[in-house]
Amino acid sequence: MSKITKEEFKSRIARIQDEMKVNGLDGIMVYGDEYRKESLRYVCNFWPIFERGACFIPLKGKAVFAGAPEGEKYAREMCVWDDVRNIKEFACVSVPEEINYPMANFSSLAGILQEVLNGGKKLGIVGLWDISAPIMDRIGNSLDGIQILDASPVLTKQRIIKSPAEIECLKKAGHMACIAYEKLIEHAVPGNTERMAAGAAEGAARMAGAEDINFTVFGSGKRADTIIGRATEKIIQDGDMIMAAIAVQYEGYVATAEYPFVAGKASDKQKRFLNVLFEAAEVQLKYLRNGVISGEMVRAVKEVFKKHGLEKYDVYPPMHGIGLAEAESPYPDETAEYPLVTGMCVNSDISLFGHPDGSNRLEEGFVITEANTKSLTPLIRKLVENGI
Repeated sequence: MSKITKEEFKSRIARIQDEMKVNGLDGIMVYGDEYRKESLRYVCNFWPIFERGACFIPLKGKAVFAGAPEGEKYAREMCVWDDVRNIKEFACVSVPEEINYPMANFSSLAGILQEVLNGGKKLGIVGLWDISAPIMDRIGNSLDGIQILDASPVLTKQRIIKSPAEIECLKKAGHMACIAYEKLIEHAVPGNTERMAAGAAEGAARMAGAEDINFTVFGSGKRADTIIGRATEKIIQDGDMIMAAIAVQYEGYVATAEYPFVAGKASDKQKRFLNVLFEAAEVQLKYLRNGVISGEMVRAVKEVFKKHGLEKYDVYPPMHGIGLAEAESPYPDETAEYPLVTGMCVNSDISLFGHPDGSNRLEEGFVITEANTKSLTPLIRKLVENGI
């Protein structure tokens, strides 16, 4: 089974501690919750449900995980670190009442911070945009003279190049996404509802071993214009453009599959529209290798759209990184000057929205290598190569 070993987690913490020394940090707090899970998963393997969590990393020594009582046993099962604690600030996020946990043993947020900072004052936080204001106030008032700094760049630097184990997890996620997408295509036919097709895909992914479905985007006919709309009870009609994506998670790692197609018979105008997306995908593929300047890839895709007079329907850059988040660094635009590097894992995100003949997008996963780019979603690659 593909998974991240405890030794790899230890190596991550050691590299983070090295970066802390370089950046003059005395400790780091990595925040996560049910929705914003990726950074926390990276440092301790835990993914909260209902509650919040944080991994506290000292300049020297072992990491501490703090969560909340309802998820304590789950945290002890899933977290790679032995030091698991509860703090009241991280209890259930969805109710205004203070929930009573008579059997829980609580630590204090201030006590953990004092322990981790070990006399220092500079606390780096990963997840500043995700932490609620009341919790930030508690952190700021926890110790006299505490300095709060944004430590997100420390983790971004660590996460951008994937290890062999991470790539294997993404391959598994991509394989499951392909299984799901086959079922989606099979059920996205005239007479079925959008939710029936989406449900068939989600069920197939789960049965194949998926840990989670991060999202299913689905729009048929005019609903394809929604860009990221969810499936509804709308009945799919003959000739409907199908804009559908599924993001499948395995051991924390997320791969997305999306292939633009038409339910039933496609018109000549729809075929021409879709062929532009396929052409752009084939052009992009030539740039997905080590050393290529990422902005050059973006400009090449945009040139395809411009050639066909469709540039005004291009709504965002055509590629982003993948990993523990469905979209993460790198996320280049046409001005980006940094190169693609071996070990990066990316997703194409080639889209045209709002055109009179339809709206759609194409997403497939890749591993950047020295020469031949490796597909993480081989079904989508095959469908693109075959065209309509």
